[in-house]
Amino acid sequence: MPALPPLAALLAAVQAVVPPPDLGRQAIRIGVLTDLSGPWAGMSGAGSIAAAQLAIDDCLAAECRGLRVELLSADHQESPSRAVEIARGWFARDGVVAIADLTVSAVALAVQRVAAAAGRITLASGPATTRLTNEECSPTGFHWMFDADAVARGAVAALDRRGRGRRWFLVTVDDPFGRSLEGAAVRAIARTGGRLAGRFRHPADATDFSAALLAAQASRADFIGLANGARNAVDAIEQAREFGITDGGQVIVPLLLFLDDLDALGLPAAQGSLLVTGFYWDLDPAARAWAGSFLARTGRMPTMVHAGVYSSVRHLLRAIAASGRTDGPGIARAMHRIAIDDPILRHATIRPDGLVVHDLFLARVKAPRDSHQRWDSLAIERVIPAREAFAPPERSTCPLLPGRAAKLSRRGPP
Repeated sequence: MPALPPLAALLAAVQAVVPPPDLGRQAIRIGVLTDLSGPWAGMSGAGSIAAAQLAIDDCLAAECRGLRVELLSADHQESPSRAVEIARGWFARDGVVAIADLTVSAVALAVQRVAAAAGRITLASGPATTRLTNEECSPTGFHWMFDADAVARGAVAALDRRGRGRRWFLVTVDDPFGRSLEGAAVRAIARTGGRLAGRFRHPADATDFSAALLAAQASRADFIGLANGARNAVDAIEQAREFGITDGGQVIVPLLLFLDDLDALGLPAAQGSLLVTGFYWDLDPAARAWAGSFLARTGRMPTMVHAGVYSSVRHLLRAIAASGRTDGPGIARAMHRIAIDDPILRHATIRPDGLVVHDLFLARVKAPRDSHQRWDSLAIERVIPAREAFAPPERSTCPLLPGRAAKLSRRGPP
């Protein structure tokens, strides 16, 4: 019998039958691997650890009653090699069944490879890369909350429906993260019949965005899309306000901005900007109740990454409780089988490639006069249905999708 290729071996592993353990005696260990000290610490970091613990506590008080669950956490320091070392130690030494958060795309990809080989679960809610559920998809890997394609596609499609113009100028951080956001935006602009009026790429350590913003202003584009994040996006928005760009009618559209960024930026600088988010604390009564619990623990309102960590860990634990399994393939099957039911996601389903699709929201940053408290930053302008926000499954290159494995085996690996 010929040797199975790596992906086929993983597919076969998913079908393996492992006797269920005694969940009353075995500790279920979950790891949160996050950025505790770098530029993404505000939107993930300590808040992700708190969100995971909140998911554990809520599940233990309900459908997970009687389970023993322990939480581990570590700072990957934006280093894939360090993240892999931590993950391997957790799997071999501590028996960790799943790793959550995985902010930073390179970290998420590296850890997902190690977890797939070990038959363990990954719950990515912080990275933007679409590779996690395309060419590097895993039968035990899940991508929660958002990816680069969804936020860019959602923003462009939602704004096209508003009929407010179709000319875009993109300001992009020149790294894999920024280029992936830019590529997704360019495809979405073309798909809606829009026009790319120009683009400007800047280094990751840029602090002066005058050249980029003046070029965007001169292009007369309707929308200035920021394909960057964290400090880059905050600085660009601040400087756009100083230059009076938005006073001329152009709209700033940060393709990936989080609640902690808005808190640091302040509403006077950010007001009127449009963005796409997968969760907002003031969305509805269920979201407000959950966010209140998070606020009580952390002193801050949750970002959509924190919300994604909660949702993914809660769903993992519900799958373990429902199936009695703690092996990765068994948990993964149960996660695909049971419905996502939490205060975070709306109309959510899990595709065979591990992508969690759900409604997204086009939001406008409020003017200071319209805000009533510190975290009252956004007004939801439109619900973006899951089918519109996320790329359709036929565009995925993941061999786990129905019919894809046979087609790819005849062609060879992707």
